[in-house]
Amino acid sequence: AGWFTMNGNGEMTGTTWVEESGFLWGPVLITNTHSVGVVRDAVIEWALRQGRLLHDEWSLPVVAETWDGGLNDINGFHVTKADAWAALDSAHGGPVAEGSVGGGTGMICNRFKGGIGTASRRLGADGGGYTVGVLVQCNYGARAPLRIAGVPVGREIPDLLPCREPCSGPRSEREARLAADVGSIIIVVATDAPLLPHQLKRIAKRAALGVGRMGGLAGNSSGDIFIAFSTANARASRDSGLAQLAMLSNERITPLFEATVQATEEAIINAMLAAETMTGADDLKVYALPHDRLREILRKYNRLVP
Repeated sequence: AGWFTMNGNGEMTGTTWVEESGFLWGPVLITNTHSVGVVRDAVIEWALRQGRLLHDEWSLPVVAETWDGGLNDINGFHVTKADAWAALDSAHGGPVAEGSVGGGTGMICNRFKGGIGTASRRLGADGGGYTVGVLVQCNYGARAPLRIAGVPVGREIPDLLPCREPCSGPRSEREARLAADVGSIIIVVATDAPLLPHQLKRIAKRAALGVGRMGGLAGNSSGDIFIAFSTANARASRDSGLAQLAMLSNERITPLFEATVQATEEAIINAMLAAETMTGADDLKVYALPHDRLREILRKYNRLVP
C-alpha cells in the first residue's frame, strides 16, 4: 500500500505505519471528523472478536474522515461502535451503494449534495487486464470551479445553493454560507496489479489529477487524503523469511495512472449523481445536482449527442 495527501487538514489513521511498512492492515473505514476515534477503536475490537489478531498484540487500523458539520449534528457523537460493527459485518462484494450513504450521508460537494461514489477501469489484454477501482467520500469545493467533462457546470448553475429552510426566508442563504475552501475528499484506490509500495504511492498521487479535472483546488482548509493498495502478492506480509514478490515494471505503469485519473473523476460524478436533496441539522437544505439541467448544459457544450 501507499498513501498521499494533497492537503493535510484532515485525518487518516494508520498511515505512518503504512508508509513505514508498505502494507495495509485490514479494512479501511471512512466516517466524519469527530467519529474517527470511536470507529478506530471499534475496528480493533471487531478484529479481536473475529479472531483476526491471534498472532498480533497490536493494531493500527486505517480510518479516514471528512467534516459533515453542516448537515449533521457532528458534536452529538451519533456514530457508535455498533454502527462500525454493522458496516464491517455487512460488507460484501458486488455493486456499492452510492450517494448519501454511510460516511457520505452528510457530505456536501461543490455546494451540491455529495457522498460516496465509485468507479473502475479495466485495462486491455495488452496492458495486463488489470482492474483499478476507486471509492471516494467527496465533501469539497466551491460551486464556481465545478467542471464535468471539461464543462463549467458550476458557473452554469449558480443557484440551488445550500440554504436554511424555509429557503425563501430572511436567514436562508446568509446563514448557510461556508468558507470557500472548507471541505475534504478521501479516496481509496484498489488494484489487482502487482505493485510495490512506492508504485502504489505513485498511483495514490494520480488520484489528485482526477480531483483537479473536476475543479478541485485542495484549499487550505481541505483534507484531501488518498490511499492505494494492491491485492496481489497476498502472502507477502505473512512470509517470515524470504518473500517472493511479483512486480509490474515501471515502463508498464502509465495505463494504471490513466485508469486512476479517469476512475477518480467518474467516482466523484457518480457520488453527486446518486445523492438526493437533503435537509439536515438546523434546517440546512442542500440540493442534489439536477440531472436534467446537467444534461442540458452538456448538450450546450456538445458533450452529449442530441
